Amino acid sequence: MLDILMAGGWAMAPILVCSAVALAIVLERWWTLRRKAVLPEGLGEEVRQWARSGQLDPSHLEALAAGSPLGELLAAALAVRNRPREQIKERIEDTGRHVVHRMERYLNTLGTIALIGPLLGLLGTVIGLIRMFMQVMGGGMADPTRMAGGIGEALICTATGLVVAIPAYVLHRYFRSKVAGYCIEMEKQATALLDELTDAATPLARPRRAASASTAG
Repeated sequence: MLDILMAGGWAMAPILVCSAVALAIVLERWWTLRRKAVLPEGLGEEVRQWARSGQLDPSHLEALAAGSPLGELLAAALAVRNRPREQIKERIEDTGRHVVHRMERYLNTLGTIALIGPLLGLLGTVIGLIRMFMQVMGGGMADPTRMAGGIGEALICTATGLVVAIPAYVLHRYFRSKVAGYCIEMEKQATALLDELTDAATPLARPRRAASASTAG
C-alpha cells in the first residue's frame, strides 16, 4: 500500500493531508454532536420545573448554559424571563444562531475537502501523464508495457482523491442533517419553555389590571 501511495508522486501529499484533516473533523464532530451531549434526556422538563418552582439563581443558570447547547438556549430564555414574550423570543433566536454556528463548526472545511479531493487527484493524474509523455517524446519510454504502467501510476492520484472525497461528502451531509434535526428539537423545547414563562407571568398581570380598573372606578 505504501508503494502504491508513493507511486502517485508529490500530488499525493495534499490528498493525504486532506484525509488526515477530514478524519480529525469526523472524529471531533462525532464526539461533539452526540445526542446526550446536545440534547440531554429530560433537560427540557427539568428546566420547566425550575421555572415553576423559582429555582433560577445565577449558579443554576451558569451550570445550565455550560452543560449543553440545549441548556445554553434555555438559560438564555431564563435570563430574561421577566421581560415581554417578544423580547424573550428574540433572545432565544439570537442565542440559537450562535449555538447552531458552533454545532456546524468545521463542517464547511469537511465539505471543502469533499469538493477538492477529486480535483487534487485529477491534478496529480494530469501532471503524471504530462511527465510520462514528455519522457516518451524524449525517447525515454519506448516500451508500451512501461507506458501502461506509468498511466496506472498516474491514475493512483485520482483513485485516492475519490477515496478521500466520497466518505467526506457523505459524512458532511450526515452531520448537516443531524444538526438540522437537533435544531428542530431545540426549537420545540425552547417554545415549551417560552410558553411556560408566559403562562406564569399572565396571572400576575391580570390582578394588576383588575386593581387598576377598581381604582379608576
